[in-house]
Amino acid sequence: MDKRFADGRDFIRREGRLLEQRLFATCFEGAPGAGVLDAVRGYRNDDGGFGHGLEPDKRCPASLPIDVECALRAMATAKTVDQALVRDACDYLTKVAASDGAVPLAFPVIEDFPRADHWTDWTYEPGLNPTAGIVGLLYELGVEHPFVPAAAAYVWTTLDTVDLPTDAHALSEVLGFLEHTPERSRAIAAADRVRDALTTASWFRLDPDDGGYGLSPLSVAPSADSPWRGLFGEDVIQAHLDRLARDQQDDGGWPVTWEPPGQAALGEWRGIVTLGSLRTLVSYGRLSPVAVPTGPA
Repeated sequence: MDKRFADGRDFIRREGRLLEQRLFATCFEGAPGAGVLDAVRGYRNDDGGFGHGLEPDKRCPASLPIDVECALRAMATAKTVDQALVRDACDYLTKVAASDGAVPLAFPVIEDFPRADHWTDWTYEPGLNPTAGIVGLLYELGVEHPFVPAAAAYVWTTLDTVDLPTDAHALSEVLGFLEHTPERSRAIAAADRVRDALTTASWFRLDPDDGGYGLSPLSVAPSADSPWRGLFGEDVIQAHLDRLARDQQDDGGWPVTWEPPGQAALGEWRGIVTLGSLRTLVSYGRLSPVAVPTGPA
């Protein structure tokens, strides 16, 4: 086993949340996805939504669409789904959606709890972030619910009639939608526009030597088989893989480049980022998660 992989594994075991520990076990050790579902259920509320800081930058227990998205992403990562759990979450999303089907990231209730500075009133506006990403995950998980076509119609109408967002986060959410929508020819045509917008978007870090906050090409194409890998030159992908490998810290984990609301949130984020970094580096062949024979048995 690659020592760097083992160091990252040990960091998650030592510092990560139960959710990241179980995701690691499912992704790399053959553990069943049921353990991930059990961990996700701990963040569920009676209204069917998810909260309790599942996305760690706000420590609010109330259900928020961003936390629903995080729950769906955990299921997609584990390649498992609890259909009843997700249908309840879609019932919640339907209740809080705007008339056009869009949902916001959060609601003003977060102001009663510790949160990162960037979680302010801009997160209360329904938009492609997170609506497009949520619908993409629901498609990926094979979920059928009235929320899905309603929200998908909002996404397509917005893509067809409004200028694309200038923020890399929203464009990344759109790519998540385009990857999984069943309307493939329409998605391929839209992806060209998104690619062009992404290169000049705010918070997009095309230069691998830029150590500031932002999304990189590996955020858009986190696995070697991503359909969006081809949006970037292979030299760009390899340079960002070099940077990602260099960023591993002495404790085995990866850093974050923003200010979470406290030490607990910082530790949770490092576990999330470390798991994502390991998955990306393994997918692209930069790390080995299994023991490699060195000679005759």
